[in-house]
Amino acid sequence: MTQIPDSHKDIFEKKSFAHFATTDGEMPQVTPVWVEYDGEHILINSAVGRKKDRTVRKNRQVALSVQDPDNAYRYIGIQGKVVEITEEGGTEHIHKLSRKYNGRDYPAKALATDTRVIYKIAPTRVWTMG
Repeated sequence: MTQIPDSHKDIFEKKSFAHFATTDGEMPQVTPVWVEYDGEHILINSAVGRKKDRTVRKNRQVALSVQDPDNAYRYIGIQGKVVEITEEGGTEHIHKLSRKYNGRDYPAKALATDTRVIYKIAPTRVWTMG
């Protein structure tokens, strides 16, 4: 598994959005998402049944670009494979991401109808700019 270079790990500590690309074999889809790096995997959170969830379950090969919010010309690109899809800890994880990006827990109203899922992505190719 390819590692994230030290020079760009700080991007994941900021309120950086990842552009998360998936494909079902016919049509690609790109969605801006909240992102976390746990030192080994890239973590993305979604709701079961959404388009990106259905697509990832069909094809676990994904790509992301994560832009530094302080410098638009500095980013990290990642290609990888979703090595785990789990609902375990999904609600706690979306709260953690919401506190990072919004300063508060994820809205309870949204959680009442969603089952949250975490995608663990193992990077297989990484490139950087800036």
